[in-house]
Amino acid sequence: MRRPGDALGRRGGHRQLKQLGGGMKGFLGRLSVAVLVLLICTISLFSSMKGKDPTTEVNIDDLWAPVASGGWRPSSAPRSDWAPPPNESNGYLTVRCNGGLNQQRSAICNAVLAARIMNATLVLPELDANSFWHDDSGFRGVYDVEHFIDTLRFDVRIVESLPEIRKNGKTKKMKAYQIRPPRDAPITWYTTVAMEKMKEHGAIYLTPFSHRLAEEIDNPEYQRLRCRVNYHALRFKRNIMKLSSAIVNKLRAQGHFMAIHLRFEMDMLAFAGCFDIFTPEQQKILRKYRKENFAEKRLVYNERRAIGKCPLTPEEVGLILRAMGFNNSTRIYLAAGELFGGQQFMKPFRALFPRLENHSTVSPAEELAENTRGLLGSAVDYMVCLLSDIFMPTYDGPSNFANNLMGHRLYYGFRTTIQPDRKALAPIFMDRENGRTAGFEEAVQRVMFKSKFGGPHKHVRPESFYTNSWPECFCQTSPHNPADKCPPDNVLQVLENRLQSEGTDFAEHSNITDSMAVK
Repeated sequence: MRRPGDALGRRGGHRQLKQLGGGMKGFLGRLSVAVLVLLICTISLFSSMKGKDPTTEVNIDDLWAPVASGGWRPSSAPRSDWAPPPNESNGYLTVRCNGGLNQQRSAICNAVLAARIMNATLVLPELDANSFWHDDSGFRGVYDVEHFIDTLRFDVRIVESLPEIRKNGKTKKMKAYQIRPPRDAPITWYTTVAMEKMKEHGAIYLTPFSHRLAEEIDNPEYQRLRCRVNYHALRFKRNIMKLSSAIVNKLRAQGHFMAIHLRFEMDMLAFAGCFDIFTPEQQKILRKYRKENFAEKRLVYNERRAIGKCPLTPEEVGLILRAMGFNNSTRIYLAAGELFGGQQFMKPFRALFPRLENHSTVSPAEELAENTRGLLGSAVDYMVCLLSDIFMPTYDGPSNFANNLMGHRLYYGFRTTIQPDRKALAPIFMDRENGRTAGFEEAVQRVMFKSKFGGPHKHVRPESFYTNSWPECFCQTSPHNPADKCPPDNVLQVLENRLQSEGTDFAEHSNITDSMAVK
């Protein structure tokens, strides 16, 4: 009796079985390759996770101490033949530094370098009184002028004002020829266009002077001069230093403390174009501010946020720190202006970290209370953040305060900086807002623990030189590259001897300060 399948016939059945067998072989072959690839990828993934999982490599307690230096130390003293400023200069250079305290600080560094390049006598830079701060303290009201001039005596001639001249039998102050320099002007602009006018008029006045000299200069000695200005010559006045020191001592009396630059202020939010989280009335205020102060641009909140262009909210900052392992006993100093949205946004952060302070709560100083939003308040915040055990900027982007501080802390001994990657964190927070909270803390850790935490790393554009001056302003005692060798310990005495032997007018400033110490 035939089985039902026998109806196919013996020959047809063999043919179909053969075809089926060939097809199965091909299918099995392809399947085997796919399985093999999947297996390899899986093994690779697990190996990668096992060997490189950053969450297993960071101990939160270690972050309270400076980051490993890798044998590097700060050094901005000259390492090649560095002549003192000649007796005869080509004329006087005056500049107006616009913007807030830290934008002005970068401009001062550029002004000193421009004077060196042009062999010009630098007139003490003007600080813009019509800036965001509406503060007319001036250079002498913020910085130690005598220290500034003395520290840079090996580099440029500096005077406090233009000299008086006699003309037609009358004595009057020299008048400088005003020029608007191009943004990020190359050195050649200063040695040609600006130099021509200086020789013609005797003095030039460059205004505005924010970002008016290119940052990327292929001359390590010029970059080291910028560091000498920024990290040694620009010392705040004694009252600011005393106030800052008192605040730091009070904070540190109870152990470690962290400083956070909470950039959640109206100007930055309007600049970023991140409006949707605010009430209609608050959005109206932000749009008005943006229209009055920034160029018109199409800005979509979700698009801006997805690419990390929105400042972190106070609550997001708190969630990041808790995910990293910081608990509610952590003492935090907040460096910030007036937070936009007020307690509505601060309440969740304060619930996570109740031990919050700022310069007003720590210091009862009357002088500071009267000028919390001016250059004095900003200068005190700067010093407290510089001296804190950990610093966390929440919006580095165009923030001169955060960028300069990161560079200063790097130079100050690789002090720990926690720098959130807003672009990488954005999808994690967006998932959380949409109810997908599983694995939130682990995801945040994977992003945050990839950071250098303020350790040495080569700066790559668009990172600013003022944010990271490594390796130009650092050296090694046992270098692999001769260019990284530390200068001799007596470098200051060598420069002083040369200054005196060449008979410059600055030779009277014979005291050797620690302002260029290569320790």
